Amino acid sequence: MAAVEVKNISKIYDGNTKVVDNVNFEIKDKEFVVLVGPSGCGKSTTLRMIAGLEEITEGEIYIAGELINNIAPSKRDIAMVFQNYALYPHMTVFENMAFGLKIKKTSKADIIERVHEAANILEIEQLLNRKPKALSGGQKQRVALGRAIVRKPKVFLFDEPLSNLDAKLRGQMRIEISKLHKKLGVTMIYVTHDQTEAMTMGDKIVVMKDGVVQQIDEPIKLYKNPKNKFVAGFIGSPTMNFFTGKLNVENNGFRFTCANNEFTIFIPNNRAETVNINNTDSLTIGVRPEDIIINSSDSASIKANVDLIETLGSESLYHLNIAGQKFIVKSTVHLDKNITNDVKVSFNSKNIHLFINESAI
Repeated sequence: MAAVEVKNISKIYDGNTKVVDNVNFEIKDKEFVVLVGPSGCGKSTTLRMIAGLEEITEGEIYIAGELINNIAPSKRDIAMVFQNYALYPHMTVFENMAFGLKIKKTSKADIIERVHEAANILEIEQLLNRKPKALSGGQKQRVALGRAIVRKPKVFLFDEPLSNLDAKLRGQMRIEISKLHKKLGVTMIYVTHDQTEAMTMGDKIVVMKDGVVQQIDEPIKLYKNPKNKFVAGFIGSPTMNFFTGKLNVENNGFRFTCANNEFTIFIPNNRAETVNINNTDSLTIGVRPEDIIINSSDSASIKANVDLIETLGSESLYHLNIAGQKFIVKSTVHLDKNITNDVKVSFNSKNIHLFINESAI
């Protein structure tokens, strides 16, 4: 079993700067968990504390039930894949992959077997005699993965491993790492600032901001039920649209009025019934771009000005505004990119998110 338990860990640097603040989460054996958040949120520092590369200021970390706070990194039975590959330029691919095993004084026969086994899994057997300078970025990343695989660790740690690759290669490597996880059946912890990577790869996602965990959940639950405005805005591409205003009671629901009084949205009781009307003096609603209907024939539709249209092939992004209130619509409806007249939009009220003081309600 290689479950990981992080209990109340914090990291404080000189000058009393707290970059990780009382972080808690559990990772089940064979689970793929992603730590995600903007740059500087503490996700990499958290990973490095698990790896033993950063000292833990407060709290405890357990791997397979064993407290590892005071165990040296080399004794933790983990393997880490870095952003910059960290390959030895004077060594061949085989030698790079075998290096950690040689340090452990693994037998030559076992080293050969493990390296070829990993190379076969990663489809890089034809590269074993090459040196890193003769490899592409994607090939170097596979070698870095192979070096981790040969060690057969309890836990794999990934620190933004795809950030140096181009968009197409990142997409390919996302798939390869996900397939690798299923094939090896091991515990993996993956750090990224890219929410697309988090959503497509993780069994569970830990969202962080300013060193604090904001929400831990399965990808689809994060998307559909964000606990606060930060998570709602961070998860999803394009980002969620936010409108600030007030709620007023109406028959069978509430009427949301935007702060500029230019438009209103009716929210039925089945969505608004949990709202305490006494707390709605200043309320924010969130609407995802795909939950706004373009060219709507709904009687409650609202006129919007077109700022820009981005055609992506299967769908288009409409950058619109109503009296200066900017928002984005994602739709499979394609309108002329040179359109100059207003368009009508309506909101899917069933999927509207409500926030008071940054928290979801």
